[in-house]
Amino acid sequence: MKRLRLAIIGIGTASEPHAKSLVDLAGSIEVVAAVSRNPARREAFAKRFGFPVSDDPASVIADRSIDAALVLTPPNAHLEVASACFEAGKHVLIEKPLDMSVERGTRMVALARKAGRTLGVVLQHRFRPGSKRLREILEAGGLGAIVSASMNVPWWRPQSYYDEPGRGTYARDGGGVMITQAIHTFDLFRSLVGVSAVTAATAMTTPLHRMESEDHVMAMLRLGNGAPGSLLATSAQFPGGPERIEILGDKGSASLVGGTLDVTWLDGRKEAVAAEGGTGAGANVMDFPHDAHRDLIADFVAAVSEGRDPRVSGEEALETQRWLDAILIAGGARKTGQV
Repeated sequence: MKRLRLAIIGIGTASEPHAKSLVDLAGSIEVVAAVSRNPARREAFAKRFGFPVSDDPASVIADRSIDAALVLTPPNAHLEVASACFEAGKHVLIEKPLDMSVERGTRMVALARKAGRTLGVVLQHRFRPGSKRLREILEAGGLGAIVSASMNVPWWRPQSYYDEPGRGTYARDGGGVMITQAIHTFDLFRSLVGVSAVTAATAMTTPLHRMESEDHVMAMLRLGNGAPGSLLATSAQFPGGPERIEILGDKGSASLVGGTLDVTWLDGRKEAVAAEGGTGAGANVMDFPHDAHRDLIADFVAAVSEGRDPRVSGEEALETQRWLDAILIAGGARKTGQV
């Protein structure tokens, strides 16, 4: 199979697991250019990973010999960068969230469809081994009828994290803990058990942080089958712990803690899938392996080759963001249509 010619647009902190993944996937992907306007960042990136670098995003995006772009810019630039890539005939894999608002994300999905290009979103928790095995069990009806489910993201970010320009603002990130941290667990949770309603919610900024948007959210939900669900997400729980999804069925229960899956059935059977590493739950935001990123990128490349949607398509990510918005609106942290 011909290698996919790829450009990386933006090489900030979030680029590390992607770059490691692209090194692993060199047999199917050729990185043509990694773009940043920051000279020190370009030099360090090229030295560490050996990829060609550029300071000219416009010329790289316009280069029609490049098949696809991996967009790692802040959320407020996603729509414009993706739009330019579609116009230049490129497929796009974009770091979460899809964009900083549902309205802009909706426009991006429409532009991708109109251009006939593949749009994928980096919500890599779906690709963890424990997550994949839990999905198999649920799809086979292994837990029986779902009685209830919950998710908990007890993470920590120090004030220094939010002191960086744009962090936790509506203008750049589109919000706080839900859209930046908990979106990964919520996307996985929604894809596993569904969400059909938000029955109650609260969202606030705790005294532990000085920031514009929320750092603590609680919600009561209705799952896809109407059963009760709950959510807690915070970046104000020192020192931070692994995210957790709990699912109770009438045949058994499952607990997914970080990447570790434990399943217990009423008949006494048990199954476990070990975690592959950390989760980035504490002050070290990059404390996690890149395996799930690598598998997500490999799925995107296969989707382009096979002419299908990737497992985390633009539409899938948009649905997650719509429900995320609904929770924040119900909790009073956001008004309808707020960017």
